[in-house]
Amino acid sequence: MSQGEREKGLEIKLVTFTEGDKEDPRNWSKGTKWLRTIVVAYTCFAVALGSSLVVMDMPDVAADLGISLDIVHLTISVFVFGFGIGPLFFAPLSEVYGRRPIIIVSMGLYFVFTFPSAFAKNAASLVVGRALAGLAASAPMTVIGGSIADMWDTKDRGLPMAIFSATVFMGPCLGPVIGGYLSAEGWRACYYLLLGVAGSAWAAASLLLPETYAVVLLRRRAEKLRKETGDQGFMTQQERFKKPVNEVIKTSLLRPLVLLFTEPIIFLFSLYLSLIYALLYLLFFAVPLVMEAQGFSLGSVGLSFIPILIGMMLTFGTILPWQAQYYNKVTEDCEAKGVPVPPEARLPSMLVGSVLLPIGFLIFAFTSYGPDRVFWIGPMFGTGIFGYAMISIYVGANSYIVDSFPPLAASAMAAKTLLSRVCGGAIPMFVDRMYHSKLGYVWASFVLAMISLLMMPIPFAFFKWGAKIRGMSKRSAE
Repeated sequence: MSQGEREKGLEIKLVTFTEGDKEDPRNWSKGTKWLRTIVVAYTCFAVALGSSLVVMDMPDVAADLGISLDIVHLTISVFVFGFGIGPLFFAPLSEVYGRRPIIIVSMGLYFVFTFPSAFAKNAASLVVGRALAGLAASAPMTVIGGSIADMWDTKDRGLPMAIFSATVFMGPCLGPVIGGYLSAEGWRACYYLLLGVAGSAWAAASLLLPETYAVVLLRRRAEKLRKETGDQGFMTQQERFKKPVNEVIKTSLLRPLVLLFTEPIIFLFSLYLSLIYALLYLLFFAVPLVMEAQGFSLGSVGLSFIPILIGMMLTFGTILPWQAQYYNKVTEDCEAKGVPVPPEARLPSMLVGSVLLPIGFLIFAFTSYGPDRVFWIGPMFGTGIFGYAMISIYVGANSYIVDSFPPLAASAMAAKTLLSRVCGGAIPMFVDRMYHSKLGYVWASFVLAMISLLMMPIPFAFFKWGAKIRGMSKRSAE
């Protein structure tokens, strides 16, 4: 009991979840958990789709509105920048007010702010609308990692986290596939579809997603008990040492930045995921350049993103089940010894992906010649390997961050999201110049493959020495 509680003469009755408590999200049935996991994953898909659905018909946008192509490219950059900035606000707010209201408000604003771009008559409406939509839509990308941690025990979290991770990348990869043919109806048709997807995600979250954050659920229970009994001694652990909301938000706003620059785990994994995002957004511009050189039409260029999706889907039948089996075996061994399961048990899939990533980009680089020298299947094979590596890395990295910082999962994900989206959003502003420079298509991609190779040791280092590194952190699970 704190000094303030003794002065008030309160007999504290700590409000917690009991064993088998039906209000505890971790005690929901598997069917209920999966339904709500799919709902939150769909909100992520709706947001991720918005980042790339509009990339396939940019010259027509520029011609219709009388603006430069650089301004149109800016609509991708500002949308992705919003992904990075928004979590700095949404993550701490979710830790004060809960996951549900933040997700619903975020998706509602995403829907509303897509209208200015869909009906834009000038560059200002287009760019500002995209910037506000990206900022508004950023909550699911960071809050949902915490939502999954709220519902699923650590040992069962692998597949739900994999599905969440897949939707984050499946959305951007499906965007050009859909947009390539939808653009035949005019560039606004892509925005009209985006309005429908955003609106349906907002409705699904509003109707099907309850609160999952234990702190908020217990606070509500304590408030109800105080009201019913008149006994002010009922309170949660957080209420016992409650700080003013403005102080909590101020601290939480800074927390992602503090985590990013003081925690080696978060900084290095965020750096690696920044490379993944940069490479993905680069392909949105590089693949059309390479495939148009092969003589592909606009619609066919969109289809050339399908190998990335195939690579992603193959992970669900190969490396991700293997990763789950490995983690379960480690869990059984740790339970037998009575010790915690180390987060490093999440990393084997990332180890494989880190080896495949530079291989995929090397293949893409050296098959990026015209049709007179290389058959078109070459670059597609390289992007397929990239898709496989991307999910393998992302699932392992996300799970490792969440398991290493469970109480700070939302803030840790916000830190990761900030750096990775800033790097990804910068790509559209220079990728055309890079591929049309003296480097050419081949050597521009080769440089990126070498950067991937240089970063490959990161997961291997943490797999071997991660426990020691976490042991030096006051914030980590250990």
